Amino acid sequence: MVPALRKAFNEAFTRQRYDAFLTDLRSRYPGAIEFRIAETPVFVPADFSQLLQEACEHIIDVILEPRFKEWTQRAIPPQDEVARENDHPHFLVFDFGVCEDGQGGWQPQLIEMQGFASLYGFQVYYPETLRRHFSIPANYSQFLNGLDHDSYLTLLRDTILGDCSPENVILLEIKPHEQKTRVDFYCTRDYLGIQPICLTELIQEGKQLFYKHPATGKKTLIRRIYNRLIFDELHTAAATLPPGFADIRQDLDVEWVAHPNWFYRVSKFTLPFLRHPFVPSTWFLNELKQPPADLENYVLKPLFSFAGQGVIIDVSPQDLDVSDPENWILQRKVKYAGLIPTPDVPAKAEIRMMYLWPDGAPRPTLAINLARLSKGKMIGVNYNKDREWVGGSVGFFQR
Repeated sequence: MVPALRKAFNEAFTRQRYDAFLTDLRSRYPGAIEFRIAETPVFVPADFSQLLQEACEHIIDVILEPRFKEWTQRAIPPQDEVARENDHPHFLVFDFGVCEDGQGGWQPQLIEMQGFASLYGFQVYYPETLRRHFSIPANYSQFLNGLDHDSYLTLLRDTILGDCSPENVILLEIKPHEQKTRVDFYCTRDYLGIQPICLTELIQEGKQLFYKHPATGKKTLIRRIYNRLIFDELHTAAATLPPGFADIRQDLDVEWVAHPNWFYRVSKFTLPFLRHPFVPSTWFLNELKQPPADLENYVLKPLFSFAGQGVIIDVSPQDLDVSDPENWILQRKVKYAGLIPTPDVPAKAEIRMMYLWPDGAPRPTLAINLARLSKGKMIGVNYNKDREWVGGSVGFFQR
């Protein structure tokens, strides 16, 4: 997206430098990075950054609407609703595909969004490692809104810890040390001092939760939970877990960061409420008067799934005949641009804008980002097998 920087990076790239970078990246947390790391970052110019932020702020305005909770109550499956929901999500992430604008430039198009945490720890560690092996201009950064390494970690600490001591805050997951994103858990532990804890390790006494601290073995009160657990995964894994683990949907004396209900409220369910040039037209399937004539230009998505599961890319009229149309959305397809030259075919890019929203703040703060590169129909491992110059990446934004 910045031709001079792209040309310089590609010309200086060698397989040896890339391999040395990966060796360095993996050295701190051996075996913890299972996903593919792309060969290149994305260089994001200031004008495109402004377009991204404009779209994000529009979405945040909608989330701040007084009736937003009323509009999105149906998004929460009754069996997964958790007590003590707070006023706002502590995290907001917005995924944008980079597309051609029809005038020789680029424009963002929203793909998905979530009121749930992302790789807020790894996206500090990984770009800083990348800089040791490749030449990245000093006026380009993964941090946004004027933040740097120290001020970003201060904001992250304020968001996740609040007024609690690190020992009274946990990162909650199912089998955290087996998750593909566990490297982010370890980065977060090292930056903030909080431990990744499995749901089955919670100790409940009345309304209070405790855990045994891995370093000391001491039973420790939990005041705040940095939630990385997704109920879909819990339902799938339940049969393989030991019986008798705590039911976290109860009214418990804990604060949630972010509260699990926001995972559902800020999601694909929110898309039909948005009207913006950088948000593809989206309808709840049950509210669609008649299918669009150019159905081939739309994608059908189930509301209650994640990681691309159940998405129908090439939609036929028969696909619209579902038993629960209120639980599906029809969204205009986004045509990613092949914008990053690589040794074979150009790569497509998706940029995730990542916000932090501490308690008491009137609005969230745009803080950091990640990027993903693809050469398949969709972003994701299954669509990019045996490809190079694809995978997890980062946007270096012009200051």
